[in-house]
Amino acid sequence: MGIAENIQRLRATLPGHVTLVAVSKNRPVSDILEAFQAGQRDFGENKVQELLVKHPQLPSDIRWHLIGHLQTNKVRSMLPLVHLVHSVDSYRLLKEINRESAKMNRVTACLLQFYIASEESKFGFSLDEAVQMLEDSEYRSLRNVSVRGVMGMATFTDNQETVRQEFRELLRIFTFLKEEYFVSSSEFREVSMGMSGDYRLAVEEGSTMVRIGTSIFGERTK
Repeated sequence: MGIAENIQRLRATLPGHVTLVAVSKNRPVSDILEAFQAGQRDFGENKVQELLVKHPQLPSDIRWHLIGHLQTNKVRSMLPLVHLVHSVDSYRLLKEINRESAKMNRVTACLLQFYIASEESKFGFSLDEAVQMLEDSEYRSLRNVSVRGVMGMATFTDNQETVRQEFRELLRIFTFLKEEYFVSSSEFREVSMGMSGDYRLAVEEGSTMVRIGTSIFGERTK
């Protein structure tokens, strides 16, 4: 199947409220254009430098999602390009995004990334760390970031029950934060979880946003 056919097939499996983010890291501009021409508008990149190269070569109405680990020294260059930052994994990073966003007179939409996997290579808040941040008086003064929900990555394993339990934990975290800190926020509604190998499980467990690369573009060549 080609890229357009893959997108059509995936959309047929997703409920209407779930956003499909096409993970375009390490993919050529030609592949992204093919997906764009098939109606895809949300694309996810892991690295700021790669996004900076691709952005000027592609249509301006693409909604770029930063889904990879973000270093604070890359925030300034990334902000003007990005629709949603999925990978806010520390209070320090959120404050830096707020600081740079204030300079640009904009509000940046963000998701809080939580550590839900059993792999040490993953990044993210623990629930205790997130609560400590949300209770901090300085957090309440951040006017140039808008926290829209949560993001997490499950363990890379064939054990579906492990993956399901990790997705359930992320939804539990989302529900707790919504009820305790964002009950009056209509914008706090996103649960970004699920990739090519586990997105169906993620949707079953409450995902509103899936990040899919291989099932759209095929296996990466690098």
